[in-house]
This record gives sequence, C-alpha cells and structure tokens, in this order.
Amino acid sequence: MIFISDHIRLDDGEVEISAIRAQGAGGQNVNKVSSAIHLRFDIHASSLLDFQKQQLLATHDNRISKEGVLIIKAQQFRTQEKNKLDAFERLQHFIVTATYINKTRRPTRPSKNAQRKRTDQKKQRGAIKSLRGKVDF
Repeated sequence: MIFISDHIRLDDGEVEISAIRAQGAGGQNVNKVSSAIHLRFDIHASSLLDFQKQQLLATHDNRISKEGVLIIKAQQFRTQEKNKLDAFERLQHFIVTATYINKTRRPTRPSKNAQRKRTDQKKQRGAIKSLRGKVDF
C-alpha cells in the first residue's frame, strides 16, 4: 500500500517499477549497474476517483503519455534504493498537487468603521500637505 495523502492510497500493483541503466557521466559504474528507476503509473487503471483522474490528466504534464500513463525516471542518486524513494516522492508530490482543490474565495467588504477611518486618515494627510504651500508674510 502506497500512502499519498490522508485520503489517497494506492495499491502496490498500480505502480510498475523497473530498474534501468542511468545516463550521463559516471565512468565504468554507470555501464554495469542498473541504478536508475523507471516508474510507470497508469492513471486510467488506478483506484483513484474519477474526478481525481480527470484532474491528473488535465495537468497536461509532459510526463503523461497519450495513453494516460505517468512515467517518472529517477536517476539522481547512485543507489537504486534512493532513486526508488525519489521516484515515489515525486509521484506523491505530483498527485497531491494535481488533486489539491483551492478554497473558493468569498468576496468581503470593509466595515463602515474601517471606511470611516480610511477617509479620516486621507483628510488628515491632505490637511498636512496643504500646509506645505507657500507662506505669505
């Protein structure tokens, strides 16, 4: 069981993990050790709710294929275990941010007292500025 948040949990079978060789510089170790991780998560076949699936697909992330499969490649670390943890953290972050629902904004108005204080301050400031004019003796 993979815990994404308090309300979202995924079964282990919904995420496919495969080890591959990492790209880039690294010498002989890179050529013989499969330390990078390919994580594949099929959004359509997951146990998420329908509106959550729609939110994930609506992000238009370039890691989501046309078939609706999220592919995360983790190769930042030298060990396979750290890369696996990194891939799961990135999956968790992606799902949490994509399914987050913002609170609806309720328009508010300033109170009568706040409006009165504001106009009084403006009048006081204007009176101070009017005293800065030329002085006639």
